[in-house]
Amino acid sequence: MLFTTLIDVASLRETTSGPAEGRPLVLDCRFDLGKPAAGREAYLTAHIPGARYADLNLDLSAPVSADSGRHPLPSPGLLAERFASFGIDEDTQVVAYDDANGSLAARAWWLLRWLGHTRVAVLDGGFKAWVAGGGAVESGGPERRAPQVKFAPQVNKDAVVTATDVLLALRDPARLLVDARAPERFAGTVEPLDPVAGHIPGAVNHPFSGNLTADGRFLPAAELRSRWRESLAGTAPGNVILMCGSGVTACHNLLAMELAGLQGAKLYAGSWSEWIRDPERPVAHGNRP
Repeated sequence: MLFTTLIDVASLRETTSGPAEGRPLVLDCRFDLGKPAAGREAYLTAHIPGARYADLNLDLSAPVSADSGRHPLPSPGLLAERFASFGIDEDTQVVAYDDANGSLAARAWWLLRWLGHTRVAVLDGGFKAWVAGGGAVESGGPERRAPQVKFAPQVNKDAVVTATDVLLALRDPARLLVDARAPERFAGTVEPLDPVAGHIPGAVNHPFSGNLTADGRFLPAAELRSRWRESLAGTAPGNVILMCGSGVTACHNLLAMELAGLQGAKLYAGSWSEWIRDPERPVAHGNRP
């Protein structure tokens, strides 16, 4: 069975209990922005059997530069090599999970999609749902090295926009910029991570938490579609640019739009933490665009 958006615990348990050659490759994407080593420590303590650990800073981002955001996109070639080192090739079914309502696993999901790999899904409800559903866990690192495979990326160059693209989009009434951060960060009343508070003028706020039920699972597709149509206010999905603080939780909104049947939105990967690197770029405050 092919999974391209979400997979539930029951389906993952079924696929991981079958023949070894048919099992998906599982990526543990747990990470704590305040304690970068905590995700790997959690993985070593307990993880889904056979999972590989994908570190947000080391595996799913490039090193920070003087003009980048906090989580720059890796080069496609290096990223493909990293995924191949986990054992991922063009035919591998990948499942990513975290303990942050899918906000980190969605980054791995989007990165693989960006490289042209569609056989990737996020575990709905994450590690908490897996344990609550009776899923087995193991401790320590992988029992053996990943097989030596090759992953030839087919990069979707249209999936990403730059700060320059965003500036141009702000002058185009047909385009819409959507920010996934919490309302207080969007308004600029609270800013725990970046040196400048506020948002890009003209952006609207659709917090990624609005994609979720109370137990941290994604809302049904119909409800997601209703909520997103309200935020988009008639803008075609292909004219939408999604952003957040550093290009991570915006991927959660990209996944939600995919589930809602609203495909084609683009990612401003540098997001707010890159935008504010240049003091000439405009900044707004308050809850209105």
